[in-house]
Amino acid sequence: MADTPQQEARSLLLQCYDGVLSTLSVSIAGYPFGSVVPFCLDRQGAPIILIADIAQHTKNIKADSRVSLIVFDRGAPDLQANGRLTLIADASLIDIGDQDTPERYYRCFPEARGYHQTHGFLFWRLQPRRLRFIGGFGAIHWLEPEEVLPVNPFTAVEEAGMVDHMNADHVAAMRKYCASLLVDDVDSVTPQFAGCDRYGFHLLVGARVLRIAFETPVNSPIEVRQALVALARR
Repeated sequence: MADTPQQEARSLLLQCYDGVLSTLSVSIAGYPFGSVVPFCLDRQGAPIILIADIAQHTKNIKADSRVSLIVFDRGAPDLQANGRLTLIADASLIDIGDQDTPERYYRCFPEARGYHQTHGFLFWRLQPRRLRFIGGFGAIHWLEPEEVLPVNPFTAVEEAGMVDHMNADHVAAMRKYCASLLVDDVDSVTPQFAGCDRYGFHLLVGARVLRIAFETPVNSPIEVRQALVALARR
């Protein structure tokens, strides 16, 4: 059975770790201003970005919180023939008491921990209002956030436990996962388990974040363990 547009859009969002963020320019009023930004997803599936106080994006967002983020498969030979997803969103600062969201970001982008602590950077959540998914020629869909966003079923404590366990005890298995993706430098770096959700998990390999999908969605840590064991055996 073919995936629905909602499933295809969700899969694309989950496998992307950067995109083009567009804000409304303050210096040239009314014009869009675009730039590439890395991002991760929070526990509700909304993109999280970390940008400097002095960045043009920050100035623009503070004046008008309406933004868009477009993501696509950068490795595709023909970008227009492959899927791309545009999120029309409202940007807001994450709550100062939210420790979970920054930790999720740091696991994907560990170098950010240092410059976040020494310079003026802030975390922003991009809360989608609508999504525009193009799955190829003629396959164009407007989608609602609740149809696409991958809400994570695990608590921060559950996910942190899985991360710690995999990184302490299962490096060999993670090397197998990398080999299945034909990662050529897996022997020269130590893969790091960076996070898990209902549909798969993230591995940090050097400076790259890789996505590996489960065969079927999972809903508990026990099901995650079973899925990881099955992947390693294959």
